[in-house]
Amino acid sequence: MVANKEELYYKCLDTVNRQIEKYQKEMDQIRESMENNDAHTDYDEDDSKGQLLGDFEKYAEYLDNSTKMKEKLSRIDKKHYTEQIDFGSVVETSENYYFISAALGKIVLDEGSTVYAISTDAPIYQEMKGKKAGESFTFNDKEHKILNVH
Repeated sequence: MVANKEELYYKCLDTVNRQIEKYQKEMDQIRESMENNDAHTDYDEDDSKGQLLGDFEKYAEYLDNSTKMKEKLSRIDKKHYTEQIDFGSVVETSENYYFISAALGKIVLDEGSTVYAISTDAPIYQEMKGKKAGESFTFNDKEHKILNVH
């Protein structure tokens, strides 16, 4: 299955780049709408302008988060493998595969396997951090055996 850390890294990077592009487009569309609204005035325009501004700020925050995730991903050494679970590790447990990177959720690889990209802030990471293949950890009252660390 998932020994290809490099493919996983690039899938995550692609996911983040798509998010950044999407949020940037949304912000551009909102900016355009706000500029168009400035061209003519209406009595209830303030409500729609406030809504547009709120949406713009929401997407600006999403964009900022995605940009931070991309920066975090860029710090991963795609060719480095460790025995202990840490930032950048690919972890195979009895339940799932995890990539300790950025909080991107479910990533599907080309051959169809699923890996969960999680950040070092994830509660499950706190339980597995520093462990090695052959060890176990408990999360949500369930024991998970670590089969492999890449």
